[in-house]
Amino acid sequence: MRIQIPTIARSKIAMAGVIAAAIALGVSGSARAQQVVVFVNGEPVTALDIQQRAKFILLTTKKPATAKEALDSLIDEILEVKEAKRFGIDVPDDEVNKNYALVASRMGLDVQKLNEILARDGTSGDTLKRRLRAQAAWTALVRGRFKASLEIRDSDVEAQLELHKSAKPDTGYEYIMRPVVFIVPRGSPDAVFEARKKDAEALRQRFLNCNDGIPFARALDAVAVRDQVSKFSADLPQALRQILESTAVGHLTPPEQTAEGVQMFAICDKKETKSDTPEMREIRDQMFQQKFGAKAKRYLDDLRRQAMIEYKIPDFKLTN
Repeated sequence: MRIQIPTIARSKIAMAGVIAAAIALGVSGSARAQQVVVFVNGEPVTALDIQQRAKFILLTTKKPATAKEALDSLIDEILEVKEAKRFGIDVPDDEVNKNYALVASRMGLDVQKLNEILARDGTSGDTLKRRLRAQAAWTALVRGRFKASLEIRDSDVEAQLELHKSAKPDTGYEYIMRPVVFIVPRGSPDAVFEARKKDAEALRQRFLNCNDGIPFARALDAVAVRDQVSKFSADLPQALRQILESTAVGHLTPPEQTAEGVQMFAICDKKETKSDTPEMREIRDQMFQQKFGAKAKRYLDDLRRQAMIEYKIPDFKLTN
């Protein structure tokens, strides 16, 4: 069956062809790449911006994006950042770079490798940084302006918890811990780490309580005992919760390799809490995200209606 395309103005077809070609075939010259497609409250968006955003969307969602979808993403981004600045929120470069490095780390990459991957796939590190800046600014703005209406009451969480009540009651814990680090110099070969892991396991076998074990650990060569930390199980990822739940009070968690060396945690106390369990935290987060998403969408829709969006290529604004 042939799909019929509605008749539209020639200028609209010509423009769509320009952008589609830029996205599908790449930019054929600097003039086309830097051609301004639209001004959003005075800020230009070029054909190259749209091309890179479309490829970025494909890379992150695994779904191809049309030129209009890519442009809409860029327009939203500009409006978010400008509105945040109007309220004095301006995300510094240091924070953007930190978040960029965090993205790389979560992917098991360094910043240079992430740059290479983005460039290889037709986008750029600047495209991702631009998105990270907008997300940080927009989140801070919406949270700040609508703080009261975004609050989730304990009674609402409890009501949802009752609806999803499982056969096994959910219990949370507060852990009082002391990090114990077997220090390994940077750049040491794997054999050094393996040797330190054996030393850590030896300490773990004889560590029976914090009162005696902490002084003993401090006396060992190249071992540091960090200040006490308190963590609630609701704040921890499930894998770490399982490790802590399986470690008895007064004992050490299994050793793991870190940037400093080999680290374990001495569980010095464990207190049960039912006021903020992992299940309650999950429900609270879900309810907050629903509220936040609805509030942010209404806010952005209002900004869209008020924005001055000037299309420089005639009739680019194709309706959905």
